Amino acid sequence: MAVPALAHEPTPPRALPLREARTRLTQLVAMAELTDTVTLVTRDGDPRPIAAIVPATAARTAAQARADADRLATVTAGWARRLDELHRQSSRRHAAELRAVTAALAEVWAELDRRVAPGSDPALARLRAAHADLLRD
Repeated sequence: MAVPALAHEPTPPRALPLREARTRLTQLVAMAELTDTVTLVTRDGDPRPIAAIVPATAARTAAQARADADRLATVTAGWARRLDELHRQSSRRHAAELRAVTAALAEVWAELDRRVAPGSDPALARLRAAHADLLRD
């Protein structure tokens, strides 16, 4: 079994026209296997690549990356749905709790108004101002 050459810097891909790649296919496959060389195949006379001869490890890695991306998208979508549902439940629960606190606070202020004349106690006036946003309802 051939062992890929140890190269610190990957060599840039080389481009060959389809006619030459067909003629040298065995050699190009051996180079990909032994030296991790990537060869781009172009149409005769057109510099844009139409295919590539790559080492099997690179092809396998790309396929695994696509599979991982698909799996990650599925898992992410599931978690996003769960988080959205938890957010809705939490919002409903907090809204109910806030209504209960607001109602209790209104009762307390009604009782304080019966016992102490509004504006007669500065500390009570500051406290009322702090609760003004909850008392508006």
